[in-house]
Amino acid sequence: MDSGRSRTPRTGAAARSHRAARAARTARAPRTARAPRTARLAALAAAGLLATVVPSAQSAAAATPVPRIDLTVLVVDDGGSAVDAITAELEGSGVPYRTLDLADPNRPVVTAGFLSDTVDGRPRAKYQGVVLPYESVFGPDSAEQAALVAYEQGFGIPQVDAYTWAHPGVGLDYTSDGGWSGVLDGATGHVTAAGQAGPFRDLRGPVVFEDNDPGVSESYGYAGRPRAGFTSYLDMPAADGGRISLIGEYAHDGRRELVVTFAYNRHQRQFRALARGIVEWLTQGVHLGQSRNYLSVHVDDVFAPDARWDTARNCTPGDLDCPGGDGEAGDNPVRMTAADAAYAAAWQQSAGFRLDLVYNGGQGEQWRTEHGGTDPLATRLIADRAQYRWINHTYTHPFLGCVQDATTVPWSCAKDTGGATKWVTRSEISAQIRDNLNWATGKGIAVDRTELVTGEHSGLKTLPQQPADNPNLAGALADNGVKWTASDNSREPAQRTVGTGYGAAKTVPRHPMNVYYNVGTAAEMADEYNWIYTSRADGGSGLCEDNPSSTCLPAPLDTATGYASHIVPQEARTALTHVMGNDPRPHYVHQSNLAEDRLLYPVLDRVLADHRALYAANTPLVNPSQKDTGTELDRRAAWDRALDAGQVTAYRIGATVTVKAPSGVAVPLTAPEGTRKQLLLGTAVFGTAYAGTRSAWSTPELLQSAVTLKLPTA
Repeated sequence: MDSGRSRTPRTGAAARSHRAARAARTARAPRTARAPRTARLAALAAAGLLATVVPSAQSAAAATPVPRIDLTVLVVDDGGSAVDAITAELEGSGVPYRTLDLADPNRPVVTAGFLSDTVDGRPRAKYQGVVLPYESVFGPDSAEQAALVAYEQGFGIPQVDAYTWAHPGVGLDYTSDGGWSGVLDGATGHVTAAGQAGPFRDLRGPVVFEDNDPGVSESYGYAGRPRAGFTSYLDMPAADGGRISLIGEYAHDGRRELVVTFAYNRHQRQFRALARGIVEWLTQGVHLGQSRNYLSVHVDDVFAPDARWDTARNCTPGDLDCPGGDGEAGDNPVRMTAADAAYAAAWQQSAGFRLDLVYNGGQGEQWRTEHGGTDPLATRLIADRAQYRWINHTYTHPFLGCVQDATTVPWSCAKDTGGATKWVTRSEISAQIRDNLNWATGKGIAVDRTELVTGEHSGLKTLPQQPADNPNLAGALADNGVKWTASDNSREPAQRTVGTGYGAAKTVPRHPMNVYYNVGTAAEMADEYNWIYTSRADGGSGLCEDNPSSTCLPAPLDTATGYASHIVPQEARTALTHVMGNDPRPHYVHQSNLAEDRLLYPVLDRVLADHRALYAANTPLVNPSQKDTGTELDRRAAWDRALDAGQVTAYRIGATVTVKAPSGVAVPLTAPEGTRKQLLLGTAVFGTAYAGTRSAWSTPELLQSAVTLKLPTA
């Protein structure tokens, strides 16, 4: 694999066209026996993939070297959502691929030379797997289809049929022969024993199809009874008490196809649950890239009070855009109590999940001073300090960008007499970072000084008022050894560098959770939610009407029940989508969400429960620190740049995998259990166990120019 990764994202309807379905019906009749090696070599020769036909297995073994299989995937793209979803999974997990766009009149023709060649006298397969929109996309009698079939037979290359219908050409009975077709919303598929022993070993069993809107059909599919040569991996019950397949492997004519008979897109939970297994099947468990289920939750403003939403004025006293706002938390702020702190510690123990407390020591000191010199909350959290991870949030949570002019709504950046922007100084920013670290040290709280979350992510650019970073921010970060500073993923989803040279820091984008900072009760949360997401006619702000990327609620939520019935499942679904998408970015909430009605816990409980119901014990949640997340994103970016520049060469010859990448670029690799990494002398167990495989970021060993793995042979 010497070419860069193709990046041609596509969007499309959930279902393939009727024209494609008709083409699928003309697929050749199945044969179940796998072709012997001699027959496969003959097929290669007939297609021009080998120079000669070897007449016997013995002479074939003697004359033909073991082929080289490049670790890249060929994606044949029809613009539909199924191929787009698989492409997104390859992209997100770091698997190289090449896209062949069927809509491009100048696309390459699929021939023997397009698919394979010879390198150093050894036959080379350029692609380790092929993704097709459906099984005979080039036409069953076309030269391109014949070349592809011969290639798959000759090199043992698997093929995914991204979405097709149940029929004998893919190893299934017609739906009219005891099968089924229709809307799958709310249906439950079951991973079979073969699926759990094979590519879907990361799943516990049941896979529920989303049904987010009862008024909309979200997924259509077919299910058929397996014929000879077909092994079902995901099925559902038939009307007669039997089982009918939704995903399975069809072995025929010396080839293997993964047949998917339901429509999906990249965001739907049923696809997200199955995506890792589809890639494992496609690559036969050996591929570049890796995937984890990540979840970290940052709780901002710990020790600080948060201003409370005013349900009468529909704004937050203390905010600069609220009439009478003065930047303070108001007369009735939301703040955790000692009882809330005790509950948080107990919840962590029962849930098996660790929170990150993003703290403001100075605001805690101010609260203590204003309340008789005592603070039961601080006393309890400090006593339980070892149970949490702690992140510096600056000492008193000031805005660290431009100096804000609150005489305008919204606020603007203040200007000096010459019209230049006034900025918070480097010494002020540095003092906020340093003083908060010193406060934690004095309390015995362990803090990683390389991590920082500024108040409101300030100091970084804030559109539209502040289109550039505070020029004093980078220096202050370097002064204090900060390497990872948080940003808001809704504004800046990509990691970027702040500053230059050795002391530069990098951002760690965080997902904001739609559980608001300025509420303590479920009723307040639903009231503010209504204000934002209902139309003016229904008493809302109309923001949803004015924003083309938003939609309005059909009716306001009941403030007594709306949080539990609507907001909790929606936020849990969003968070779980990130978890299932190999996304290490943390989510962030505020200490107010652990106070009063403790609004965060129902959301997290739902996420954790849904994850446990979907995934086997071999696929636990990974709970990275901010530094770990920053490092992961940084490695991914370097890997993507190397792929895009065509600087990675990776292939498999028999049981040996070789990967060459630019110096300093770590290689993400996934391989079966039992894989060992070649050392200068001997071998060592490769990677970390996850989802039934071994995977890791890897670099060449001492005096070696490539990463070399030895795969298990039994």
